[in-house]
Amino acid sequence: MSSHEPYDDEDPHHDEADMLDPADAAEEIEDDGDAAMDSGPEDDEEIMQELQLQNDSSAHFDLHKDSIFTIAQHPLHPNIVATGGSEGDDAGGIGYIFDSTPDPPPVLPASYQTNPSEPQERKSLSKIFTLEGHTDSINTLAFTLPKGQFLVSGGLDGKLRVFASSSTSAQVWKFLAEAQEVEEINWISACPNPAFENTIALGANDGSVWVYTIDYSSKDAPLQIVQSYFVHTESCTAGAWSPDGKLLATVSEDGSLYVWDVFGEAAAAGLTQGESGQTVVGLTALDQRFAVEGGLFSVAIAPSGAFLVVGGAGGAIKVVGLPRLGSEAPQTGKGGSGAASKNKGGKLAGGKAQSSSAGQAGQILADLHAQSDGIESLAFAPPPLTLLAAGSVDGSIALFDSAHRFAVRRHIKEAHEDFSVVKVEFVQNSRTGDWLLTSCGMDGVVRRWDTRGGTGIANSGFVKEWKGHRGDGEGGGVMGFVQGDGERIVTAGDDGVALVFEAPLS
Repeated sequence: MSSHEPYDDEDPHHDEADMLDPADAAEEIEDDGDAAMDSGPEDDEEIMQELQLQNDSSAHFDLHKDSIFTIAQHPLHPNIVATGGSEGDDAGGIGYIFDSTPDPPPVLPASYQTNPSEPQERKSLSKIFTLEGHTDSINTLAFTLPKGQFLVSGGLDGKLRVFASSSTSAQVWKFLAEAQEVEEINWISACPNPAFENTIALGANDGSVWVYTIDYSSKDAPLQIVQSYFVHTESCTAGAWSPDGKLLATVSEDGSLYVWDVFGEAAAAGLTQGESGQTVVGLTALDQRFAVEGGLFSVAIAPSGAFLVVGGAGGAIKVVGLPRLGSEAPQTGKGGSGAASKNKGGKLAGGKAQSSSAGQAGQILADLHAQSDGIESLAFAPPPLTLLAAGSVDGSIALFDSAHRFAVRRHIKEAHEDFSVVKVEFVQNSRTGDWLLTSCGMDGVVRRWDTRGGTGIANSGFVKEWKGHRGDGEGGGVMGFVQGDGERIVTAGDDGVALVFEAPLS
């Protein structure tokens, strides 16, 4: 009888009936092994976590104790990768160089193991060299061009450190030099100008921009300042070289854009502007047509060199014209002959020297706004394609066609669900037609897209995805990746792990 049901008041033993006999309390009920019909919320969560575990990687590198913030790939030996990050709260920065080539698979199948059902723990890839000497997180890394003789690291401690390779296979490294002129280094970019090898640019939190060259033969001062600029009034958030390496574009949280004449070629052609004569383009938030409330975070220069794009807060993208510098040195193999120049000034004749002209330098050619939050990454497709990809904090990727007045070719909403898109980059491989786009986000996933469309989920162009990082807002997003010719992707994980994914293009 249940306790809430009425009982007969005339029963003299009703109080005793409520007592449990000690003998009954000692009685054991055997477990028949069946699971409980109902599982609690904790059990459901554990089951879901187990079901969601997926690791598509072929190898991993896990020596980092905390987040990996940056990753770089050797230009001649794409298997050589460098990562940099933090050693933990209130600890210094650390980085590693390692060979990302996965170990060969076992000769015998799993059924030949002593216990085939027992999962085998995969060993981490081994380090080649440790990047030491930073007292705060390594925030950015870059191998110098064209041969990757040096690896340059920049930290939140303001230090710029240079490591030199002493082997043709990039398997042996040593520390070379250090400089410190700023409080924090935000980014480093290697100059592609063949006339100025082993030259890099950096942007700092105080808005300054620095250009250094590395001269191994100079024993006393191998790290030398080429230029320094102090025009941005707030943190310099991003920078990009023109394809020929003659111009450097930088943007800032103050909403300004400057394009620097680093090596004086524009000045020689009479194309510089301003009192200092150091820039070919200078735009600030004082110009209401260019103003972006919240600042600018990304910049990319078109393969033709005819224009650039900047991305900022609220999904704003501005397209700005650039001057045309003459190609008096055709032996460099660089020129403004990309197909993206068709809609602005026509094709350039390949192989012929071109005269310099101001063209549409400094003119705002387009104002794009397809996304709702900050533009974190911008990338142009290789010629003859004319596509521009933009990755946003709102989780979407937008594709614009520069040959058709930057019309939106596609807007892939929730490309990384509701998590920020960290990086977008086109695959540089002629076998694919150069239309494949790779992206990563704070959801911990790497995805690849066919920008021709007509394939994948809801015609978004989705091709494939690779998982393995924790993601989903749990401190396991992908902070960056490198992909060489597109056949293998190596990631930098906020969870402190670098994963290697096989990405065959066939």
